[in-house]
Amino acid sequence: MRVGSFVLAARFPGQGEGEALHRAVRSAEVAEEAGLDTVWLAEHHFVPYGTCPSAVTLAALLLGRTRRLRVGTAVSVLPTVHPVALGEQAALLHITSGGRFTLGLGRGGPWVDLEVFGAGLEAYERGFPESLDLLVRWLREPSVGASGERFRFREVPVVPRPSEALDEAEGPEVVVACTSPASVRLAAERGLPMLLGMHIGDEEKAEMVSLWKRHARACARPAREIHRAAHVSAGVCQIADRRTDAAETLTKAMPGWLRQGLEAHVTVDGRQRRMRDPLAYTELLCGLHPVGPPRLCADRLAATSERTGISRFALLVEGSGDLAATEENVRRLGTEVLPQLG
Repeated sequence: MRVGSFVLAARFPGQGEGEALHRAVRSAEVAEEAGLDTVWLAEHHFVPYGTCPSAVTLAALLLGRTRRLRVGTAVSVLPTVHPVALGEQAALLHITSGGRFTLGLGRGGPWVDLEVFGAGLEAYERGFPESLDLLVRWLREPSVGASGERFRFREVPVVPRPSEALDEAEGPEVVVACTSPASVRLAAERGLPMLLGMHIGDEEKAEMVSLWKRHARACARPAREIHRAAHVSAGVCQIADRRTDAAETLTKAMPGWLRQGLEAHVTVDGRQRRMRDPLAYTELLCGLHPVGPPRLCADRLAATSERTGISRFALLVEGSGDLAATEENVRRLGTEVLPQLG
């Protein structure tokens, strides 16, 4: 089982962006010290929900500051960038880190980001498969050209080649965030592992893994690839000696962050978006994920892995909103929970 942290660089009420980003960087440094496997970095624009606008840029910083830790994006929002530009960045990080970088990709939402970056709503609603295929080709082939609906260019050499990394991987691992049957099928057809969100429980995640396998078999993906697919489960982790104390820490801090963060999202076309109730959502997360004493947290992670077949976790550890509390939470995850997982 491979357990990592999920870092949003969330700005809680009363905090500045610098404080949120400093906490994000420190939590990643402590994650390596504590023995965690990976740090996963979120990406958001124009909202306090997450103050990191470029997950690959922050990944570069953290790869330079660590020696063992894997660093992944969760996710880089593909519709707002050119896939070749992102592919070049991913290749650069893969090579210079010795293969410690994972590129997580997602559609994002119908936000004003699409207007600001000139992508348009079409890139979000229909363009993701074309962008994904172009990006994967860039990471796997020596030269690439494009003749699709959105991207058209003559064949050019891939520089730097991801296969030049000093490891056995042909290129950086690619993971796709999946929230619907359509996105599950998209990932399965390409043999790409899924990142499944923290808002759903074990039963729904197990169904999505089963659906992924069915689609992958139907597309004649190699049996070894299907068997070894390393999907990722996102969740929340808050450790305390008593479960009530851990839950109280989150229910005091997270609703304020969620309220101001979710309310700040603006749709590109004026469509109405229904916002979750922040307190009810926090309570849901506390019920779904490892929140409580170390033994309970270990048991919850083991149960999720057994029920879903997922062996990798990206756990939000900054739910308290406090730097010292976040560092302690990460250390306890590494020193008190991981040893119980074997």
